[in-house]
Amino acid sequence: MSLVTDGVLAVIALAAFVGGLAVASAPLSLPFVAVGVLGTLVFEAIAFSHSELVREYWERPAIQLGTLAGAFVTVGIGIAVAPSRLLSAGIGSLVTYLLILSVVLVRP
Repeated sequence: MSLVTDGVLAVIALAAFVGGLAVASAPLSLPFVAVGVLGTLVFEAIAFSHSELVREYWERPAIQLGTLAGAFVTVGIGIAVAPSRLLSAGIGSLVTYLLILSVVLVRP
């Protein structure tokens, strides 16, 4: 799979999180957006140090689809339990991931 595919999957997940926030009529929580940003930065730093292992697993279509399904389940739980907190964290996480991915895609 390519970085473009990764981006498409992240955009689909982001749309689900934003849509979930709208469906729940919940406000975006900046502190929880920050939690999502920080979580993604920490995860990506750790994943970078084990990039071959991460790539080996991530390139499996079942892992990608399972992760996307997990995002949809998280959105459903977020709507029902704590929409502002959970969905804001997911939005912060996905926006951060897309920014990191765009830097990787445009660098020479």
